[in-house]
Amino acid sequence: MLHKLMLFITATASALVFSGAASAAPEPAIALHGTPQEPAGFSHFSYVNPQAPKGGRITFGAYGSFDSLNPLIVKGSPVSGIRDFTIESLMARGLDEPFTLYGLIAETIEVAEDRSWVVFNLNPKAHFSDGKPITADDVIFSLELLKEKGRPNHRTYFSKVAKSEKLSDHSVRFTFDAAGDREIPLIIALMPVLPRHAINADTFDNTNLTPPIGSGPYRVGKLDAGRSVTYERDPNYWGRDLPVNRGRFNFDEIRFDYYREGSAMFDAFKSGQIDLWPEEDPRRWANGYDFAAIRDGRAVKREFEIGVPAGMTALVFNTRRQVFADPRVREALIYLFDFEWINRTLYAGLYSRTQSYFERSILASPGHPADARERELLSPFAKAVKPEIMEGTYRFPSTDGSGRSRENQQRAFQLLQDAGYELAGGKLVSRENRRQLEFEILAVTTAQEGLLLSFARDVERLGIKVNVRFVDSSQYQQRLTNYDYDMIQNTWTSSLSPGNEQLFRWSVQSAKVPGTYNFAGVENPAADAMIDALLAAKSEPDFVSAVRALDRVLLSGDYVIPLFYIPKQWVSYWTRLQHPEATPLFGYSVDSWWATDKK
Repeated sequence: MLHKLMLFITATASALVFSGAASAAPEPAIALHGTPQEPAGFSHFSYVNPQAPKGGRITFGAYGSFDSLNPLIVKGSPVSGIRDFTIESLMARGLDEPFTLYGLIAETIEVAEDRSWVVFNLNPKAHFSDGKPITADDVIFSLELLKEKGRPNHRTYFSKVAKSEKLSDHSVRFTFDAAGDREIPLIIALMPVLPRHAINADTFDNTNLTPPIGSGPYRVGKLDAGRSVTYERDPNYWGRDLPVNRGRFNFDEIRFDYYREGSAMFDAFKSGQIDLWPEEDPRRWANGYDFAAIRDGRAVKREFEIGVPAGMTALVFNTRRQVFADPRVREALIYLFDFEWINRTLYAGLYSRTQSYFERSILASPGHPADARERELLSPFAKAVKPEIMEGTYRFPSTDGSGRSRENQQRAFQLLQDAGYELAGGKLVSRENRRQLEFEILAVTTAQEGLLLSFARDVERLGIKVNVRFVDSSQYQQRLTNYDYDMIQNTWTSSLSPGNEQLFRWSVQSAKVPGTYNFAGVENPAADAMIDALLAAKSEPDFVSAVRALDRVLLSGDYVIPLFYIPKQWVSYWTRLQHPEATPLFGYSVDSWWATDKK
């Protein structure tokens, strides 16, 4: 795994061009940086078992409920699995490389040297589950529909397409509004392809429980609204013998059962109603697996290696709210978060503290002084990065783990005084209006309870009032969509190729549009400029510098209280499931697993 990462990190700038980009010749694969790992004509990915047996069922657990089978719109709570198993993209991602795509619906790809256009040549064998062929008309229809009525991330990405052209029934060209965004051809290649003949564009953005027609390996089978969904293998799936699919999608049925509460879902795993459990609770990982199936070997615990960044899990300040508009208030609350005590008492000491938005990777800025390219990028934004973060020496406040840190409390109190607050009758109040400093933390799972109540206890010692409010999943999603909260706990996942999704998380534009992942309300021109730089980077060194510069801007803004991450993936599963020996860069991939029985 380390060897794979080092190959990526040490790649020379001269090699960092798209495969075939200069000549715009049709290619079966495309890499963001470097060349595709798999050669033309490869038979299967190296991390699958091409002889994996087909058959059986796998059952997953899911939180909450669902009221829609359309995950591509803002409205509703979508069911799990549609994009994974039913609706395909033009190309498929290789999981053992930072960002490389291989032919799926699009058999080959052509890209202009300056990234001003891309051509997709469709596989003439590709068809939807109803037998209708996939054509250039479907591809253009999908882009235009999602650009108008899709989720904000699709609207953001696809708005960069200035012109769509049907070159033939099986060839389409997209021309972009500006050259230089080196990722956008790959983003378009991951666009879900929808059937023009089976979708009413006028009602597309309304929630519904009508099983969609897709081109993927599974179709929606049994459906119990809000409670469960079962995907059944499509016996006529057109792409089953493609190199990207060999050894994958081995189950005849894939089922998701929904649970309102996490402990009930774990009990379902222990009893065998759920087949696999991705563990996120260190305390349970350390002490919660003493049950019969583990003891007699019918189920196992396993740690899987993973080579992608841990990303950022954090308590998020909604800076749109007046209570968190002042960065000094946010910094003070960062000082009041006692990671060492929480990790020791709640999580068996198994977590590591997150220090970066790209934690656990070469893209993280802590420990690295800003290089010349970073300083050049940041020079127009003199106040956007704190000096210690620019030098790479900053670390988030730490304690001795005793549960009381007088030094951190004193620093927090000073920051709050500077922000216009003072103690009066045991309450921290505004000097201006005499109102107590108060905020609400919105939560959705009981697993968050210990963390949030511990943090609230530490904050309340300074006379701040904190309300922890638990809501059901549908209400939580609605409030997230409309940014109706003071603070939430969130995880922004990351990869070795951050790109256009950063606009959806941190850009000024995304802060003003409902339904984005800019939960913190970041409106920082420096962040926008760094995202533009990473999207335009032509070499690996320039790309790393731009991502680190973005990391420094976000860290300096005090938009979140970083929490923690685990160094590996924790998974428990029933041994009727088997998996390949090799684990790809992205960690374990269930779509390459198989069943040893016919359950």
